[in-house]
Amino acid sequence: MRILGLDPGTGIFGFGVIDFTLGKKPKMVTAGVITTPAHTPLPDRLVEIYDGIHQIISETRPDAASIEKLFFSRNITTGISVSHARGVAILALKQEKLPIFEYTPLQIKQTLTGYGRAEKKQIQEMVRMHLGLLAVPKPDDAADALAAAITHSLIGAMTSQDKLKT
Repeated sequence: MRILGLDPGTGIFGFGVIDFTLGKKPKMVTAGVITTPAHTPLPDRLVEIYDGIHQIISETRPDAASIEKLFFSRNITTGISVSHARGVAILALKQEKLPIFEYTPLQIKQTLTGYGRAEKKQIQEMVRMHLGLLAVPKPDDAADALAAAITHSLIGAMTSQDKLKT
């Protein structure tokens, strides 16, 4: 199964694609970011994000998508613009008829490290270890997107195992 992980943002939108086979270690296919210039009007940024996601889907042909749910408590304005970016991503995924799985930051941290309040560096190191990489993927947003994809591979594997038992 090929999983596209997404870490929403308006200035920097992370993506990561992994291949996963039950019982085997996931492998990174690609990772990176869609960037939009600062001070660009939000509608223009959203178009760039939308087009970028379609291009990633076209190039990598994922079977499913895993996207981080939003969590914000301080800056509501930033949260709203990121929410717009997330909505555009979900639209692009739905248009491609991809199954979408959503995970909170807490779920991602818990799944990768076993601790829901893990630090960013701990998550990045677990991404490196799960994928058998020599270095932590950069930038951070790409590593976060890979973390979302790995989370789905692990939770999906557990769900598949449960189905086999019934």
